[in-house]
Amino acid sequence: MSPTNRPEPTRAQVRRWRRYLADERAEAAVYRDLARRREGEEREILLELAEAERRHEEHWRKLLGHHVGHPKRGAVRTRVLGWLARRFGGVFVLALAQRAEARSSYAGDDDATSAMVADEQIHGEVVRSLATRGRSRMSGMFRAGVFGANDGLVSNLALVLGIGATGVASETVLFTGLAGLLAGALSMAAGEYVSVRSQRELLEASIPDPRAQEAIPHLDVDANELALVYRARGMSAAAAEEQAREVMSATGPGRGEDAEPDYEEIGTGVSAAVSSFCFFASGALLPVLPWIFGLSGTMAIVVAAVVVGAALLLTGAVVGVLSGAPPLKRALRQLAIGYGAAAVTYVLGLAFGTTVS
Repeated sequence: MSPTNRPEPTRAQVRRWRRYLADERAEAAVYRDLARRREGEEREILLELAEAERRHEEHWRKLLGHHVGHPKRGAVRTRVLGWLARRFGGVFVLALAQRAEARSSYAGDDDATSAMVADEQIHGEVVRSLATRGRSRMSGMFRAGVFGANDGLVSNLALVLGIGATGVASETVLFTGLAGLLAGALSMAAGEYVSVRSQRELLEASIPDPRAQEAIPHLDVDANELALVYRARGMSAAAAEEQAREVMSATGPGRGEDAEPDYEEIGTGVSAAVSSFCFFASGALLPVLPWIFGLSGTMAIVVAAVVVGAALLLTGAVVGVLSGAPPLKRALRQLAIGYGAAAVTYVLGLAFGTTVS
């Protein structure tokens, strides 16, 4: 049906189309803002996404015709995403954009074309791939930071609540919490250093020996075992023979060999250790704050539980956003785990000590 013969849209359709139009315009702006903070291929990809959103915008504009009216503002979450994109960019904003693409309602709307529905699904995968690049770059430091902070929050909350429930003096709870902070931070740092360092050493043991590369020009062209190297790396016999012939016919050294990996996603032992120490200490400090500021007894315990609960909700939500999972679900799961551990030690403290007055 041509645009001139299309029936007059209902008020509900006009409202919905205008909302779609505003959201598409806002989403295109988000991708352009993200592109300004990037360069090279990532910038081009984001600009292509912005152009696709502009095509969707044009679809709703044509349907609206003279009903298009004054430009409306996009949804609040899209405007917030745009604000973050203009000021921060990064994997966090990409993860939010990934979730925004997944929330598209075009699949259930007959006024959206099948191509638009498919576009939104593909856009989600494109943004997921871009976010994955960022997740890989930050995974080593991020893992150490998040795990360190949460371990500090949960372990020290459990420690001070368990000790506090026995009815000991406030000074004892305070010094116990500070000792737990220092001991836990040092333990986390040492463990993270050994873990990351060992992982890198295991991976580095698999890097091809450069001395073997130097031997290639001296191999017998008609009888050599170079193909066995590639077969041992997982190539089929035919592909290994072809790779060996290409390397043997190369005029320069290093032809056909892979570049040495840098294992950026793992991080270094020192950076992981420092990150773990700092984040564990910052997390473990929160449960001790009420006693530092002079509170005692039940009031200190309640304040510690509330402060740590808020921190657990925050870290859980951040992990959920960055991993593409529902942030509320992750936040509540984090809270339940932390409170569960603290409740066990608190009950044990009451059982083996005196009731907190």
